[in-house]
Amino acid sequence: MQNIINKIDWQKIDLLPVVVQDVENSEVLMMAYMDKEALELSLSTKIAHYFSRSKQRIWKKGETSGHIQKIHSFHIDCDNDTLLIKVTQEGVACHTGRRSCFFTELESGEVTAEVQIDSHALYGVIDTLYHTIQERKNADPESSWTAKLFAKGENTILKKVVEEAGEFCFAYKDNDEKEIIYEGADLTYHVLVALAAKNISPERIKQELARRFNMSGIAEKSSRAS
Repeated sequence: MQNIINKIDWQKIDLLPVVVQDVENSEVLMMAYMDKEALELSLSTKIAHYFSRSKQRIWKKGETSGHIQKIHSFHIDCDNDTLLIKVTQEGVACHTGRRSCFFTELESGEVTAEVQIDSHALYGVIDTLYHTIQERKNADPESSWTAKLFAKGENTILKKVVEEAGEFCFAYKDNDEKEIIYEGADLTYHVLVALAAKNISPERIKQELARRFNMSGIAEKSSRAS
């Protein structure tokens, strides 16, 4: 185990690119990153662990969905800066519910694989919506409202956040429960668009909220001021 870790110059490589291949049929399932700790966990457990750039933490593949990857072998390339692992994939590899993350033909835009599992049930509506918003970044603005927001830029994105926050406040003042829920959903969507524009996963918001659980509101405010 230590031999493969020592081959990598961790002072030059913060995150090691990892290509994930099905051990049975050599299908490329996904591409991810490992830091040193994630690699050590993967080597010791033979279960794939990665470092999520969007979540900014180590994550065990399948920790939410149960779709883990059992590692059969590790292969490092000739430059000692890219890893190939061969795995048995439980369930599907892609958050969209498809077997592989590589399902869109680049030139035509054709989707070449069908959804096998409903991702809403696996990841929850907020995470699923965030990933869908990310996918819309490259969509046609004429056919996608989300793509149109991205095309118009951050001023439009932020204007919509402010507008929806105002609409939510008006619904609240009117004590209209149905409108509060409706406008709350609109506000949540537009906040997620703004987060996606900065590639900030809602997972990091959850982490920040979790950090505050053991801290009073007054102490939290004071920590920001300091």
